[in-house]
Amino acid sequence: MVIIKELKDFVDVHGVLLAASGVPAVLYQQLFEKLSSETFDGGSFFQIELCENGKQKRLVLSCDTLLKDSQIFLVDHAWSFRLPDARNQLQEIPELVKRMATLMCVADEFDLEACENVTGECGQVSINEAKENPQDIIDRELCKAREEDRDVLWLELEDFQIDDEMLCSLDLSSKLPNLVGLNLWGNKLETIESVAQTVGGFNQLRALWLNENPLLRRCGTALRNILLDLLPQLEIYNSQFTHNYSQWALGFCAGIYGAEKPVDKEQRACPLKDVTELDLSNRSIHNLSNKVFNPLELPLLTSLNLRGNPLDQNSAENLLELLHGFINLQSLEVDIPGPLGSSAVKIAETLPNLSSINGVSASKILEEEKVIVDSNLEPRLPEWSNGEPLIDRILRAMWMYLMTYRLADEEKLDETPVWYMMDELGSALRHSDVPNFKIVPFLFMPDGKITSAISYSVMWPNNDVHKGEECTRDYLPGIGEDKQRSSRLTAWFHTPEYYFIQMHDQYYHKLHSTAFRYPVRRDSQTQSIRPNDGRPLLVYTDNVQVEEFLNRPEFVLTDDIKKADVVWTSMQIDEEFKKIAGLKDHQYVNQFPFEACIVMKHHLAQTIQQAHGDPQWFQITYNLETQLSELIGDYLVRDKEGQNNLWILKPWNMARTIDTTVTGYLPTIIRLMETGPKICQKYIENPALFKGRKFDLRYIVLLRSVQPLEIFLSDIFWVRLANNQYTLEESSLSDYETHFTVMNYRGQLNHINTDEFVSEFEHEHNERWVGIHEKVRAMIRAVFESASALHPEMHCPTARAIYGVDVMIDSEFQPKLLEVTYCPDCTRACKYDVKAVVGSGEIIKGSEFFNDIFGCLFLNDSRHVSQL
Repeated sequence: MVIIKELKDFVDVHGVLLAASGVPAVLYQQLFEKLSSETFDGGSFFQIELCENGKQKRLVLSCDTLLKDSQIFLVDHAWSFRLPDARNQLQEIPELVKRMATLMCVADEFDLEACENVTGECGQVSINEAKENPQDIIDRELCKAREEDRDVLWLELEDFQIDDEMLCSLDLSSKLPNLVGLNLWGNKLETIESVAQTVGGFNQLRALWLNENPLLRRCGTALRNILLDLLPQLEIYNSQFTHNYSQWALGFCAGIYGAEKPVDKEQRACPLKDVTELDLSNRSIHNLSNKVFNPLELPLLTSLNLRGNPLDQNSAENLLELLHGFINLQSLEVDIPGPLGSSAVKIAETLPNLSSINGVSASKILEEEKVIVDSNLEPRLPEWSNGEPLIDRILRAMWMYLMTYRLADEEKLDETPVWYMMDELGSALRHSDVPNFKIVPFLFMPDGKITSAISYSVMWPNNDVHKGEECTRDYLPGIGEDKQRSSRLTAWFHTPEYYFIQMHDQYYHKLHSTAFRYPVRRDSQTQSIRPNDGRPLLVYTDNVQVEEFLNRPEFVLTDDIKKADVVWTSMQIDEEFKKIAGLKDHQYVNQFPFEACIVMKHHLAQTIQQAHGDPQWFQITYNLETQLSELIGDYLVRDKEGQNNLWILKPWNMARTIDTTVTGYLPTIIRLMETGPKICQKYIENPALFKGRKFDLRYIVLLRSVQPLEIFLSDIFWVRLANNQYTLEESSLSDYETHFTVMNYRGQLNHINTDEFVSEFEHEHNERWVGIHEKVRAMIRAVFESASALHPEMHCPTARAIYGVDVMIDSEFQPKLLEVTYCPDCTRACKYDVKAVVGSGEIIKGSEFFNDIFGCLFLNDSRHVSQL
């Protein structure tokens, strides 16, 4: 044991961690002193301020100046936890709830009363303050128009509590037939008929606002279509451009037209010729028409904002060519990735006159080869419904702040990551692509052992910072666009939705255009491998069930792996293993080469999708390492359509549901990428239940040959039951014994004999099991056909293997493939005698399980198995 007393000891013990964290060597002494004395002196250098209308906090430098690498600060961890334990900890520790709610700015309405009082004192208008009557507004506008000998062209009736009856009584189209702009935002209109009757007579109407009226929630699309037919001149509807937009709509966005000047009385040929700045953001523009938007109409344009527009009727090349003609254009705001492509570098190279893109210098973009740049993304701010429990708000908002690490020692890496909340100072560091601070987790081991480690974060300035400047960090340090940086920022910011939806649409169409036809099946060619002289086969194994139960006379166990005819091991058999163990090519092994195409979850999904697209028996699945944009698009589409949006995240290659999470919150999905590569799969929210509980089935598949494909299904399968009643309540999603079924390693294992389960299931659901079983057989066959056809490199004449295939049944009795497992745990198969539920119905002894398995794989027997 090393008791750290000197700097040298500190560096010796923490050298690897110091190097990995990037702490400058010049700060080692200062860090050692502060850790030893537990000095938290950030309060002397910084102050925390509320921002974003009280829904976020930021950190500001309060001292004069901090030079780069001049100081290092300790940041405490206010809350550390394993993800499945988060809710329970909050429920058990009220003080933790209060602190987290305050830190994350998710206090309830009672906590906000003081803020509302302050607002009132500042003289803002109360919502109860009396307003003019709508009829008074109309009369005043008519009177003013008569005095000036003109028509009333613009009418503002926003937030007047106008309902359908009042709107019709105002008789607007008769009194104001030449209206160009009408604002009815924030009223109480509920029927299409009243709106259509009112505005149908406005032949000159170019702008109409009906935002935040109740009828939009029920019939928004239908209303839009009706109004576009009724109003042929309409260019702006609910703040968005219609397909009719012209120079007038551009002029409205440029401030030329509006309530004070609805039209150009002089009818100039080029009304936009003096416009230098044009903000077209969030106007739902699908086609940037060069007939309206072009350098001849806007010769002096220097600043353009195109954010938030689909522009899906223009190609990126055509848009870049159009913008290239604006020789005075210096500043461009556009979604990246987006309609101009996914690379800021390409935009800067194509438009060389630009000085900035999204607030970042074009020269810097080219110099640093920045693919994605954005200095103005809107942050995700906490939202909650009335009465929503404080704990639920915290569990959602925490993903804006959490950081993570895994513990490790000389022997192994901890399988379950630790998530932590930094204290108030650390959590106030907001994001910047060009941060002025770096902050990393740091485990201080005062006696040199991981068991005594104290977790902190340490932060230091990586640029000079001056008084009053905001202190920032990079939420995704070291992660570039090659690792989907822009998509991952969606966890913290509102990124361009239409881009992700477009990516999903392309992926969806690709999946649904896949047509797979398996080659003609060939007859079985494998034969028994037992020697002609009748001697038994020597089997080397490290599997305890094989050691105990393989006792048929054709096989004899051996401890000498070099002499074995069959090597049956749970270890990975690669070339290095063969070399170390001295294995020869003639020895049979229980692994197929390249079997990762089915046993690693992301490869399994890829294999199935390449062959079958989106089959009914496999939930839509995304590899988060490469398909995050498509997943985000899918999530957004489901959200807009009100569909169920629960997803399950699974590590590529971990078993027993380790680091597996069920969630319906997009930032959670994205942030969980930080704990290792994962797939994100649509959760089966409506499974078939057994007495109210969730269950899945473990089948054993025997693979004797890949080409030709020879696969068999064991007559033995077993059910795995969750312990709790199934529910989709949000508070249950982290409850392992509600949503997961593998109880061999945690929870209480409730075994039921397969024949009893099938009988009771048929009675409960009035569904014959034989039909489900045939669907399962067809599904399993399809999976292995896919692997055989797409990965012929799997074939190996000296390979024989079994796989665990996990299946869930949905409420429509459709089997769903969950995963395929190499070298499955067959404890239950060996432990219990079971009655076959298909075929003969005989009793199958568990002690004979591996005798049957080895007989099929190596002797071409077919007892208690059936060929698929």
